[in-house]
Amino acid sequence: MPRLKAASVSDQIVRKRKRKTREDEGQLPEPTTPDPQRSEDVVTTTTTTTVPTKTHDGGKKPRRTPKKKEGDSKPALVRHGSSAVVETSIPWPEHFTKLAQTYRAMNLVYTFCCTRKSFATTLDNIKSTVESHIQRELLIEDVAQIVALMPRAINFAYVDEAMLQINLAGSEDNIKGRKAQEFIVAEPMPTDGEKKEVLLFEFVDGDLKRQVQHAKTGEPTKAVQKLRNEDLKMPVFSQKQMMTLIEKRNNKFKSAVNAFLNQCAEESVDAVDKVKEVSLPFIPTPSESRPSSPGPERSRLPASIPTERKPIPEILEEVKTLEWYTGQIVPDGHRVFDPQPPIYGELNFQLSQNLVNALYNTRNIEQLYTHQAEAINNLYDGHNVIVSTSTSSGKSLIYQLPVLHQLEQDPNTRAMYIFPTKALAQDQRRSLKELLRFMDGLQDVVVETFDGDTAMPDRNYIRDEGRIIFTNPDMLHITILPQEEAWRAFLQNLRFVVVDELHVYNGLFGSHVAFIMRRLRRICAAVGNRNVKFISCSATVANPEEHMKTIFGVDKVKLTDFDGSPSGRKEFVCWNTPFKDPGDPTSGRGDTMAESAKLFCQLILRGVRVIAFCRIRKQCEVLLSAVKNELASLEKPDVIARVMSYRGGYTPQDRRQIEREMFDGKLVGIVATNALELGIDIGSLDAVVTVGFPYTIANLRQQSGRAGRRNKDSLSVLIGDCFPTDQHYMSNPDEIFTKPNCELQVDLENVLALEGHIQCAAYEMPINIEADSQYFGPLLPKIAKERMRKDAEGFYHCNERFLPRPSRYVAIRDTEDTHFAIIDITNGKNTVLEELEASRAFFTIYEGGIFLHQGNKYLIREFSQERMIAKVEFVKVDWTTQQRDFTDIDPVETEAIRRIPGSLSKAFYGPIKIQQNVFGFFKVDKKRHILDAVHVDNPPIILFSKGMWIDVPKSALDILKSRRLNIAAAIHAAEHAVLTLMPNFVISMPGDVRTECKVALKEFAKKESSRKRPARLTFYDAKGGASGSGISTKAFEFIDTLLKQACERVQACHCLEGCLECCCDERCKEANQVMSKAGALVVIMCILGRVDEIDVDALPWGEDEAVPAGIETVVVADEVRMVRGKMVDGVWIKKEEEDDEFGRSIQMYGAERAFIGVHR
Repeated sequence: MPRLKAASVSDQIVRKRKRKTREDEGQLPEPTTPDPQRSEDVVTTTTTTTVPTKTHDGGKKPRRTPKKKEGDSKPALVRHGSSAVVETSIPWPEHFTKLAQTYRAMNLVYTFCCTRKSFATTLDNIKSTVESHIQRELLIEDVAQIVALMPRAINFAYVDEAMLQINLAGSEDNIKGRKAQEFIVAEPMPTDGEKKEVLLFEFVDGDLKRQVQHAKTGEPTKAVQKLRNEDLKMPVFSQKQMMTLIEKRNNKFKSAVNAFLNQCAEESVDAVDKVKEVSLPFIPTPSESRPSSPGPERSRLPASIPTERKPIPEILEEVKTLEWYTGQIVPDGHRVFDPQPPIYGELNFQLSQNLVNALYNTRNIEQLYTHQAEAINNLYDGHNVIVSTSTSSGKSLIYQLPVLHQLEQDPNTRAMYIFPTKALAQDQRRSLKELLRFMDGLQDVVVETFDGDTAMPDRNYIRDEGRIIFTNPDMLHITILPQEEAWRAFLQNLRFVVVDELHVYNGLFGSHVAFIMRRLRRICAAVGNRNVKFISCSATVANPEEHMKTIFGVDKVKLTDFDGSPSGRKEFVCWNTPFKDPGDPTSGRGDTMAESAKLFCQLILRGVRVIAFCRIRKQCEVLLSAVKNELASLEKPDVIARVMSYRGGYTPQDRRQIEREMFDGKLVGIVATNALELGIDIGSLDAVVTVGFPYTIANLRQQSGRAGRRNKDSLSVLIGDCFPTDQHYMSNPDEIFTKPNCELQVDLENVLALEGHIQCAAYEMPINIEADSQYFGPLLPKIAKERMRKDAEGFYHCNERFLPRPSRYVAIRDTEDTHFAIIDITNGKNTVLEELEASRAFFTIYEGGIFLHQGNKYLIREFSQERMIAKVEFVKVDWTTQQRDFTDIDPVETEAIRRIPGSLSKAFYGPIKIQQNVFGFFKVDKKRHILDAVHVDNPPIILFSKGMWIDVPKSALDILKSRRLNIAAAIHAAEHAVLTLMPNFVISMPGDVRTECKVALKEFAKKESSRKRPARLTFYDAKGGASGSGISTKAFEFIDTLLKQACERVQACHCLEGCLECCCDERCKEANQVMSKAGALVVIMCILGRVDEIDVDALPWGEDEAVPAGIETVVVADEVRMVRGKMVDGVWIKKEEEDDEFGRSIQMYGAERAFIGVHR
């Protein structure tokens, strides 16, 4: 029986396999111009050229739809970019015709050479081939003239040959890929101090898409084996891609010449003489022969870092005159906030003269600001207090004065100050001891830090004699509450509990701290103390009062949010990373780290003390490395030692030293993660550079507040990265200043956290269900009956599996007990660089990989899982490593369903199974080009979490198939489009919510695979164990709005095939190789029920070389089974035995219950 045929993807593409193999694969191309017959993308050359460009960078962008050709049933993808048409009626002088010939030849040879691994495009390497094309000698002066005509599209300079060789070395024997154990780094040979430089020529605009080489034909193709048997292949490139890129560059050059001729005509100057004149600065010279006088970038810099800097507006104007400034400040992206005078308030009660004198002598304070007076008055009247004002507004006085006032009345008063980090606690202790020094009778009051670094012999003394202790939630959880008998005297006299930086206690960490606070209140009540007052300070957030009630479980809360403190003039700038070639958006967004480093260095060298905030640890190290390189290129090597990075993972000694050096003014710049976002006093800062949107408006405002802490004028810069969220704010800078902060959220029914703390509470004091339900909520009876031991009196005791120390089994942060030691063995050192959590280690440590520390690169020489160590050696290389892994994410069962308004589609919520496999890594240079591919063998890691998913409608799959669009690519792009906009709705950090990234080797296979993935968008919590962290839950509530925003974003973006500003993600572990922008729009619109709005004929046809449809790996998703449930008030909910409450993982807030499901 003949097989029935439909318009299937595989049938449409089979005919392509007969394409002839490319001839002369290993030869350099003949000096012939590409034949237009061979590539429909090649444009006939004319004097008038259209160059695809943006007309502006920032602001609303029009949507463009490809036009349909008349009578063509299968139109090719027609690319319509916004265009800058450069015309000229002036005939080209012969000199420019020859320059064009040289340019075309160099373009052709360079593009071909780029596809050859281990081949550097130095002038010596390409010269003879170019000369055979142009039939004359290739002169450096001619190349310099070409560079002068389009300076931002070409890099033409001398580089260190040794570093160039390291970038390209050691992979000729890697035709089939190698194992990590065979991986050896080629290092430069000793040169006795001599340094040889070579002249490098390279285009900076545009990259070729990666493919792999067919084993027999040598054609660019896709993998044919299953991933587990597949050696990592180095990328190769198709002829069509190369021809398209060559022609694009040729057109740009013609346009540049036309513009230059027009300009010369306006100025009435000879174009040939003019081009020779303007090209002189572009003739490269080796570093040893360069004149000693500084170049334009350095000549504008002060000779040394000034002690008194200029005002910020003057410094900004100087930066704008620099050669590399091309209008990075986006339209409407520069705001100036005028200085604010102080507003003072009065207390309702009298302070002692002692206390008044201490305030004046230590801080020169004669009056309190309104917010300080209001909060202290509320506390005096018996309320719990939450203060939500800007950074450095004097919040610490609000919790210092009442405690000191009470100590004067009753010397037995105890107070506990809880800070999220040890550094903050140390900082505040110093400040309070300074006040006490001036208070007669209180100089000897014991005020000490009680944390993990406190010596064991000192702990008992602090516990018995201490009046004020500075601690953190971890010590309260692990040491103080479990030992409540020893701490009884302290807890009986406890009057004040201060929790600073309350906004930090959010999500899963917030849930843990909320339960710890309930355990503290429970113990205090049991020992007869019901008079504890809670004082909290927070950055500006949307729901401070509600959040405090949730964290402490108390009702009498008074909010103070009017800020009476003075502030200096502040400038806020939105600075967008320019395109690689600023005139050509198709060249792609440039390197954000290099851009940030340039600005950072210009500021610190002008006397501005700067802190740069990065989102994740690796970015911190990459930026520091870029800053060091920039300082070296500006010939300021003496400043390098005065810039350091500060992040998690460093040893406590290193972190304290960095804090001291910053406070003392020894450091002029610091590159940090959000570890320094909190209020640690590191002295006066003039500027904050936030590298990439920090995921919430609240975080951005908190970071921005770190500058100008001493009332001087200050600067805050948000540097736009290529992520969709960043570009959203670059296009809409108004929202940065007008958008309300996200609400903080704490899930008090995270089963994992709740049960752990109930077990801990039972260890401290047996559980009485009636009395303790006020602390632990409606799930307490169920957990007590099912998971605890009941005695004869009806009290419940800790389950034996948590004994002997339950608190040790309940980790309240994402910190882990198991750490790998990173040991530096350079020159026989054997010193510990830092310690890395096991979960990070499995994904970032592998033999042959590069480990980053303080901006330096270390080669991982040995990795032992058994001994939990990694031995690393300092190396000077220009590349890093990027691991390759794939993840299968599958829902287990459905706990909740939400209809999407106006659509038949539904969103589902429930437990998720995650299976991760790390299979290799790439060596990647600073331009993100792959230099080598290495295979590793690691066993799979299986985890469980909570998450949401949406099944892709069959209508979307039918449309995608009808246009040969790859379904996996469409789903992957749609997932990233939604995921990258999540921070607009819910506070989340990088990696808090993840999705299943598609692997090219699997999705582009040519053989039918038995492994089919269901067609669904899936998102899951990366933290919180099997119960999740509550973040995907919040996104589940907003899923319809999230989908609408994603749809608008993809429609508005003017890229052609999907970019980092719409449906790609730089954190995509598979480098966005499996992506289809058009497909993503189809998927999202079908889910929203807008299938009628899709113009199927206007959709592009799937392109073999960009994203081949191949053999589909995706099938229609089957609905995941629903757990037992029933209808309650028109909502289908999960049934928990007799419990009618859906609860468990979906409930978000305190005692209020929110049903989430299908409303019928």
